[in-house]
Amino acid sequence: VQLVESGGGLVQAGGSLRLSCAASGLTFSNYVMDWFRQAPGKEREFVAAINWSGGSSNYADSVKGRFTISRDNAKNTVYLQMSSLKPEDTAIYYCAAGRTYAIGGSNNYAYWGQGTQVTVSS
Repeated sequence: VQLVESGGGLVQAGGSLRLSCAASGLTFSNYVMDWFRQAPGKEREFVAAINWSGGSSNYADSVKGRFTISRDNAKNTVYLQMSSLKPEDTAIYYCAAGRTYAIGGSNNYAYWGQGTQVTVSS
């Protein structure tokens, strides 16, 4: 099983990025997909989650209204559209696959990606 994130980079505050996480080796539609992030010197934190069909999603308060999670089960890919980016959004962003959909993340994941760096300059 592989989860491969892409789309990170350097962007100015107020800008946008779209992250992708491509999954292989698993039945993608059987998994809930979450995004997490970890900033230097900080603990990993939940960002967003989407259920198996894409019909339900939830977000951390810090990104609500600015980030949108979506998935394409035909392409085995989950996305994170990030807008109105702030310097405090700077972090490594990880996708994770699990069996449980929960508000704020389930803390029970079968697979993790390697991460993609997002840097927001002020």
